[in-house]
Amino acid sequence: MNSPKKSTIVRALAATILPLAMMAPAMTQALAADATTPVQVYAPKDLKGVPALPFTGVKAAAFTVAANATVSNIDVVPQQGPEGTPVTISGKGLTASKTLQLTWSTADGYWKVGVDPTTVNYLGNGYTKYNMNLAEVTTDANGGFTYKTTIPRDFGGLHDIYALDGTTPVAHGGYQMNPTISISPKSGPVGTVITVEYTSMGPNLYTGGASVLWDNNFVGGAQAVWTRGYAKFTIRAAGDVGTHYVAMNAGIGVQYMNTKQSPVPWSLGGKAAFKITKDAGAPKATIEYPETFQPADPKQHTTQSTDGVDTASTAVATLSSPSAVVGAKVKLNVTGLSTTGAHQIVWASVVGNRVNCTGTCWIYTAVPMGPNGSPLMATPTDGKLSQDITIPDHLGGWHVVQIKSGDKIEAQVPIYVKESIFNYVDKSGKVLSEGVAAADTLLTPELRDGSGVPKNTFKAGEEFTIAMKGVGWTQLDNTLTVTYDNSYIGYGCGFNSNGYMVVHLVATGKPGTHLIELRPVLYTNQPSFANTPYGMLPILTNMTDIPGIALGYQPPTVRFAITITK
Repeated sequence: MNSPKKSTIVRALAATILPLAMMAPAMTQALAADATTPVQVYAPKDLKGVPALPFTGVKAAAFTVAANATVSNIDVVPQQGPEGTPVTISGKGLTASKTLQLTWSTADGYWKVGVDPTTVNYLGNGYTKYNMNLAEVTTDANGGFTYKTTIPRDFGGLHDIYALDGTTPVAHGGYQMNPTISISPKSGPVGTVITVEYTSMGPNLYTGGASVLWDNNFVGGAQAVWTRGYAKFTIRAAGDVGTHYVAMNAGIGVQYMNTKQSPVPWSLGGKAAFKITKDAGAPKATIEYPETFQPADPKQHTTQSTDGVDTASTAVATLSSPSAVVGAKVKLNVTGLSTTGAHQIVWASVVGNRVNCTGTCWIYTAVPMGPNGSPLMATPTDGKLSQDITIPDHLGGWHVVQIKSGDKIEAQVPIYVKESIFNYVDKSGKVLSEGVAAADTLLTPELRDGSGVPKNTFKAGEEFTIAMKGVGWTQLDNTLTVTYDNSYIGYGCGFNSNGYMVVHLVATGKPGTHLIELRPVLYTNQPSFANTPYGMLPILTNMTDIPGIALGYQPPTVRFAITITK
């Protein structure tokens, strides 16, 4: 458990120094060239919140429209509107008594990443466009048809509708889907969790993201790459008693403010009103993770090395849990060991940073797993080994537990370390404060066992801190953004500090409850790549639409609150 008691500067510095004698062969960021090769990651198969494919759910056969082809018009009434709109699709002047296939254009969205043993890089996103079978229709004796349907949930913008005779287009029309916004509930006290639903974002750069505002303060961005233009996320009610507004509009992160004059005027969003009824006091700190998925390819686990592996070993290692937080205990079991004697249990990680990133930026390291920084040793019996391990106070994200005989890795198993709130506790283990403390304003390093005096009540102008453990190092998990009363004010990084992240804030505003939230970010600084939208801004749709989910990451939403007194 963590203690708020202060330590010496020497001890604080020692906590960040890793035992060089235990480092594996160096792997620099420069060697991560394969990470710049885009890997397309689609929504995990069972991810909740991903709408079904529209209409029949069957992709249409490929077809092309010849340059000199005669194609009739398809009328769609009305021609535009949101999802759920009843429409009538009709054609005339076609071949009589002919069965035609109506199609609807759509797309699949994907995120792009680069993966190698020491990191994951964010490389942007993209869309694959295609057509769906909408319905079959048969023309009457005059060559006409009429079909009535309801517009399904799908990406926004213009959707082409074709009538096909086999694979030959004979008629063409279209329908434009416009966005809508709704919230629930519509009233409640300060801190009320509000669910926001926004439909019909588009399958391209300018319409694929939306800016979210609370009373003209930028809260963050929403994406719907995997969720077919549908974004569902939560924010909290902040501010004085009275009416407040959630507003959304197209934006590559921040808002595109003259959308009506743009090439995508249909993407103009809307607003919804929320009434704050009272200040009921500061809610407790919470952390919420998305669903858990394993990477499709085991090689996408970072720190899983092929160097030093005993190729003759058939040993298998398993863990009692695929994920845990810093300080948690997990049971390691190994079977099939042919080696004997004492084996070392090693935690594979990295050390370095992205700021002073010239030459060697980060390298592999082995974090000691024994008491007080000592090696953790275990001796197998009849080829089996069972040992409790404690998740090191170090970087979060994907790590590998290695079982070594001498210099050879006999078995290894991945584990994901989730980001967690740093709890200030007393000597008996009672939690004094969840992540919040009055700041230590001296110009000294942050202490890993607490950065200030635990408290949640401040006067305006006082400096306070928010502390987290298990922050990662890849471009998918090394950074968390910070909002104060739904206004984005900056970000913190946990790489250089080995997973322990402390952000400093100033208590501002009227007496009462004030809200702080941390959200994941797509890091686009060192190293930087072209065409990486939505970078360095809060991702509000991190429960359903952020690339790390497909690789087993669990980027959280973390909520805090403080009280300002007179």
